[in-house]
Formats: sequence, structure tokens, C-alpha cells
Amino acid sequence: MKLIGRLFIAIVGGIMLGLWAPAFLTRILITLQGLVGQLIFFSIPLIIVFFIADGVIGLGSKSAKLAPLTVAFACISTILAGFAAYFVTMGLAPVIAGVAGELAKGVKLTPYFTLAIAPVFGVMSALALSFVLGLGVVVTGSETMARLLAEGKNIIEKLIANIIIPLIPLFIGGIFAGLAAEGTVFNTLRAFGLVLVLAVAMQWVWLLVLYGYAGFVAKKPVFSSIKSMLPAYLTAVGTMSSAATMPVTLQQARLLPIRKEISNFVIPLCATIHLSGSTIAIMMCAMAVMIINPAYTPPTFVGVIPFTFMLGIIMVAAPGVPGGAIMAAYGLLGSMLGFNEAALGLMVALYMAQDSFGTATNVTGDGAIAILVDKYAE
Repeated sequence: MKLIGRLFIAIVGGIMLGLWAPAFLTRILITLQGLVGQLIFFSIPLIIVFFIADGVIGLGSKSAKLAPLTVAFACISTILAGFAAYFVTMGLAPVIAGVAGELAKGVKLTPYFTLAIAPVFGVMSALALSFVLGLGVVVTGSETMARLLAEGKNIIEKLIANIIIPLIPLFIGGIFAGLAAEGTVFNTLRAFGLVLVLAVAMQWVWLLVLYGYAGFVAKKPVFSSIKSMLPAYLTAVGTMSSAATMPVTLQQARLLPIRKEISNFVIPLCATIHLSGSTIAIMMCAMAVMIINPAYTPPTFVGVIPFTFMLGIIMVAAPGVPGGAIMAAYGLLGSMLGFNEAALGLMVALYMAQDSFGTATNVTGDGAIAILVDKYAE
């Protein structure tokens, strides 16, 4: 069964457990959810170190001309998408809060026990270390360290794909069981349903903006370019993975009015660094969680600037597996926005519900980046 199906079952099962099951069963699930959460927290710095360092090394070996141009366009698109998502969500904050309504008061259940698994180092330390190691390999040409980082990346990728992602439904089920027991689950679901619709709509608006700008600058047809990339969009909706969609994305990018060697270079590179659709979803979900939860206060525009830039950087560490983007951003949400485990669980649930559309926006937008690189690389 696909991940989205397992998540749906976990959410429904968690709600039913929290509403009607004896408290001791719900507490067992909440205890398991806490253990999975600790494993996720432990893994985040390792994801950042190995994936970003490996990405920096890969950029160092690419074309000296095309790589900086591609990275610049991809990062600008990702960061601006985050700012646009912030403004849209905050502009609709009264609507989101109104849909959520007043949160009911219920019983807050606690786990039977907790097991603290402290990360090896913090998120910001991991980010700094990843650049030190990556740039160090580029400068020194150390093949041993490059192989070590590449093998470490493979190990962490296996951990995510084979252990963490399969356990995510258990984690989400525990979150929603706790919400059901507290009496806040249905208010939360109403607000999240609205946010999901807004996120997908915003992603399509961003694709129109990207292709509109690329078409204007490069004098290329806008809608026919989008049409050429639609098979990649639909494939990504099914696979929820930019890596799994890569063959289709490359094939469709060759139909764009650009040079073949440009598409062959830009598309694989953008698959790991251009995540504007995922950034839109993460930003909108994060602001929505803060809007509907009275324990949080959404940041001002000035306050959200550091988070948005860090989110644009941290997306480079997103593994090419379903849910990879939210796994990469997990530590950032806790360290910069102060999200607790319950808020992070809601973030994961909401993000995963639209993950296929975010991934589809990422890979489809890569075509617009390729058009811009083709124009400016002339």
C-alpha cells in the first residue's frame, strides 16, 4: 500500500482510538509515537551533514559555468516561493482561524515512558559541518573523505526509506490519537483541509510565475512549455519522489525549446536543489499550525526572513524519497520556530498529505529553471 494510504489509515485509526478506546490503549500508541519521534530527531543532523556535504562535492565537480547559474536560479525560486507562501497564508489567517474555531478541552494523555535519544549535534552545527566537509573535499580533492560522505549518505538514505518512513504512520497515528483524546482533532482537520487546497493552488500559481518569467526573458512559449512538462508532473504525483521521476523529467525537458546539453545538466541538478513546491507546502503548513494553535504566535515578515533563507538552504539536504523534504526541515522547525513534538507531528501529517503535489511542482518547475539557464548561458 502506498504511503498516502497508510497515512490515511493511521489518521482514521488514531482518531477512533483517541475517541472510543480505553485510555491505556491510546497511551500505548502515544508511547510508541514518542519513541519514533526521538529516532527522527536523532536522524535529522545526520541527514543534513551527509546530504548537503555530498551535494556540495557534486557541485564542485560540475561545470564551472553552469553550476553557479543553476544553483542561483534554483535558490532564488525556492526562497521567493517561501516568502510568497508566507504572505498568502498570513493574509488568509482570519479565514484559517475561523475554520478551525475554538479548540475544545479534553484529556491530555501522556506516554507510559520516554526514551531520550539526543542527536550527535544540533541542526546549526550540522549545517556548518556539512559545508566545512563538502568544501574541504572540493579544495583538497580528498577521495577518501568523498567516499566516506557518499557512503554515509547511502546509509542515511536507507535509514529514511526502510525504517523512518515506514514508521511515520505510527507516529502520525499517535499524534491524532492524542488530539482526539484532547477534543481538538476535528477543528484541526477542518483547518488543515483548507490549507491543503490553498497549498496546491499556490503551487500552481508559482509554476505559472516561473514559466511566465522564463518565457518573458527567453522569449519562449509559456503554456506549451508547461504542457511539455505535464507528464513529469503526473508521474511525480504517483511516485512522490523526484528521484523516481527523473527519467520522465529528463525526457519531457528535451521537448522544451532549449539545448539538449542544458536539459541534461540542469534537470538532474535541480532534482536535489530546487524544491519550491515543497517550500511552499512547508511554509504554509508551519504558519497554519501556528495560526490555529494559541500556544504559538506566527512570526512577522522580518522574523520569518531567517527561517525562509535557512529553509531554502536546508532543502538541499532533502532526500529523494517520499517525505524527504519535511525530514530535512524537521530540525529547523523545532530550532527556529520552537515547534514541540505535537506541532511537528501535525506538520508531518499535513505535509505528507500533499507531498505528491509538492514533488510534482518541484520537478515541473525544473523545466522553467532550464529555460532560464539556457538563456543566460548563451
